[in-house]
Amino acid sequence: MEAEVDLTPYQPVRQPLRRTVSVRGLDYQLTEWGVPLGRPLVLLHGWMDVGASWQFLVDALAGERWIIAPDWRGFGDSGWCDAGYWFPDYLADLDALLAIIAPEQPVDLVGHSMGGNVAGLYAGVRPDRIHRLALLEGFGMRSTSPEDAPERYRQWLDEQQEEQTLHTPDSYERLAQRFLQRHPHLTAERAAFIARAWARRREDGVLELRGDPRHKRKNPVLYRLEETMACWRRIKAPCLWVWGLESSILQMFENPAEWEGRKACFRDWQGVPIENAGHMIQHDQPEALAAALNDFLSPPG
Repeated sequence: MEAEVDLTPYQPVRQPLRRTVSVRGLDYQLTEWGVPLGRPLVLLHGWMDVGASWQFLVDALAGERWIIAPDWRGFGDSGWCDAGYWFPDYLADLDALLAIIAPEQPVDLVGHSMGGNVAGLYAGVRPDRIHRLALLEGFGMRSTSPEDAPERYRQWLDEQQEEQTLHTPDSYERLAQRFLQRHPHLTAERAAFIARAWARRREDGVLELRGDPRHKRKNPVLYRLEETMACWRRIKAPCLWVWGLESSILQMFENPAEWEGRKACFRDWQGVPIENAGHMIQHDQPEALAAALNDFLSPPG
């Protein structure tokens, strides 16, 4: 019999505000903290995450900052796309969003996982728009080979004929318990908070995850590491890499040359490992992550 766990959700210290803006014809949900003064700090979530789950990190950061965390297209409460999801669209969405919130000044940009990969590309494509860049386990993906293309295209074509689905949780409490089983460093109150951020109740009473199931389709376009590295070499901003010492992403870098080759693309680089953290660093150890970011980011304006 499982021990009973108190799943009272985490109570935010800094209360968020939410607003919707139009980004390239889609409704984009923004979660914001602080008042719109000074240099914005923009937080970009990863795959199947949402902007609101940065709450633990926001509460741990020092000083008063204006912080904006969007829900990417097809995630959270932002609009969905019938035609599918393409990586360049995330770059264009970020470009349009920054034109709304910070049209005349560079921003401090923090991205996790998928959001980190977007942030790193964008910082090389628009180097003058980024003041400081922090990548949380967003160090690029595994390189692919041209020989992978036929199978990738076949899989994508097959998936066009299939309906994608996401796990439907029985309750917020069951979903929180699932998080606790998968993430041993997550606290119960944070798990309960994330469950409510990631899921919503439909009009028929059924819970659903806040994400378009079509994100599960394979991208038919192969990932080309050389192109990513070419973008990284154009980055002007100081860059911080942060990784969890218990993260599975470290398996990508069993060959030290992989790590060193990617790191060498950044002209101003520093790295911080976080103990007792897996891939979801901002959920597992938000205080340690905040300490690293406090040392790296410019003082809040």
